[in-house]
Amino acid sequence: MRAVRCRGGEVEVVDLPEPRGEGVRVRMRSAGICGSDLHMLGSAFAPRVTLGHEMAGELADGTAVAVEPLVICGDCDCCLRGDYNLCRGGPGHLMGVGLDGGMSEAIVVPERCLVGLAPGVLARDACLVEPLAVAVHGVRLAGIGPGDSVAVIGGGTIGLCAVVAARAAGARVSLSARYDAQREAAARLGADEARGEYDVVIESAGTDSALETAVEWTRPGGQLLLLAIYWDGMAMPGIPLCLKEVRVVPSSMYGRDGDRRDFDHAAALLAQNPELPEILITHRYSLGDAVQAFETARDRAQGAIKVVLEA
Repeated sequence: MRAVRCRGGEVEVVDLPEPRGEGVRVRMRSAGICGSDLHMLGSAFAPRVTLGHEMAGELADGTAVAVEPLVICGDCDCCLRGDYNLCRGGPGHLMGVGLDGGMSEAIVVPERCLVGLAPGVLARDACLVEPLAVAVHGVRLAGIGPGDSVAVIGGGTIGLCAVVAARAAGARVSLSARYDAQREAAARLGADEARGEYDVVIESAGTDSALETAVEWTRPGGQLLLLAIYWDGMAMPGIPLCLKEVRVVPSSMYGRDGDRRDFDHAAALLAQNPELPEILITHRYSLGDAVQAFETARDRAQGAIKVVLEA
């Protein structure tokens, strides 16, 4: 089968044996290119496995599913309390990073990783469930609710998914973005342009300048939710942070709240917002055109938001 891997910091399409082993076989239909995929390619974190942690496909009987890419131990204290994103097994258990991911024609995954989709939600769109789950998890950790004023900094997929998740929680949401396509998408999702002071600021850009702005915009005693990944560390503006007693809430991936996974909530959000694929997915490529797809994903100035590979 065909699959997308990294060699020498570059993407290549390779032929691999069909996947085997314990679990459920999923015929892949969509895999999103994440900003972290782009960052890892030329770094010390470059995966030696098939890429892709945003994925969806179909079971043997045609059932459409999204795939939660975390393979957890299920037995440690973190897993048992529902925080399995913090599993003591470590990030090597993430598909597309330490285990083969979804940029392939098929994958075998543990049954617990399957996420059911509502009728009408297509597998070609359901790779969006993963970034939605990242946003759902962060919004839950920050306790965002009705009446809260929220600003999102960064108009990439995670930032736009944060708009969706925060609005679904009842908040009034604004967004600050670099590119016209991102601002247009935010407006279609119900966010206005960010300015002023907010109860919660969600930082999804991952830069020191964004952190400075985030602290500036957070009201005294408010919250700063970190959804971005800070690959090179961070420089937090310490004096205003402390003088305003801004509470910083780090967030990583997704877990479980009681009996419901963040992933299940995200799948429901996708069903409740059928316009999301049209707004967020700006480019679709076949698996064989992965090199071009990654080049497009790097070029945000040309309007790329979510670039998807279809098998």
